[in-house]
Amino acid sequence: MTASYISAFKNGILESRAKELMSHLEECDLCPHMCKVNRFEGKLGFCRASADVEIASFGPHFGEESVLVGRNGSGTIFFTHCNMRCVFCQNYHISQLGEGRRVSVEELAEIMLTLQKMGCHNINLVTPTHYIPQIVSALVIAAENGLNIPLVYNCGGYERREIIALLDGIVDIYMPDFKYGDNERAKCYSMVVNYAKHAKESLIEMQRQVGDLVVDERGIAMRGLIIRHLVMPNNVAESKKVLEFVAKEVSPKAYLNIMAQYYPTFKAHIYPEIARRITYKEYEEVLEIAKSISSEFRFAD
Repeated sequence: MTASYISAFKNGILESRAKELMSHLEECDLCPHMCKVNRFEGKLGFCRASADVEIASFGPHFGEESVLVGRNGSGTIFFTHCNMRCVFCQNYHISQLGEGRRVSVEELAEIMLTLQKMGCHNINLVTPTHYIPQIVSALVIAAENGLNIPLVYNCGGYERREIIALLDGIVDIYMPDFKYGDNERAKCYSMVVNYAKHAKESLIEMQRQVGDLVVDERGIAMRGLIIRHLVMPNNVAESKKVLEFVAKEVSPKAYLNIMAQYYPTFKAHIYPEIARRITYKEYEEVLEIAKSISSEFRFAD
């Protein structure tokens, strides 16, 4: 299966989408915050990202889902900054404290090609939302120079459906978090407004574009949707609401990673209800809820 963006590159769609997306930086509306700042002039919105791409690191990653890791690893690029401010973020030094270095679009393209040369099975864009225009611009250069492995859009779920629609035919694998089934909890712990609404709309659009996850004969993901949901203490994530929506509105055969690795880091200690790890019982309860909602769900190992 050929990466989606190859066809988009050959017929000129990739380049035209890159130009269209870059124009959004003049009055940035890439995510639901709709900050409307001119990032070309160095103005900073909620995410604190300018028009210059910043990355924290890149390389083969073996801690992702097995369908992405395979034998040679997932080619991850960790982008600096984020459009969410989760009080429990384990990568807060990157997402909120701004750790990273600037790279040009040309350098970003070279990084993608380097990861492919290293044998990585995909290009895994970690927290890409605020750099979508630059990423697609780099993809034009990389595709012209032989990049052909699947592109993974690994995000927090706080997306604008209209912007995700512009990635149709470009992204092969979407891997969003669906963090909360409740807007108030999202506002409290991640400082975002109407999270559930925007996550739902973007999930539906992602599913429309790429469908259920497809793997090759090696069990490596080639195309489709992977949904991550982090189990949190005291059910503050409203997990049942999340899973019911996925089954009814996205796909009863969705590929899910129900994650148990919540850790009360960064500012989580300020909030007593999330200032502890989850219990085994809490995780098992969410897993059982998922199985009862749809017997066809597939779960990450």
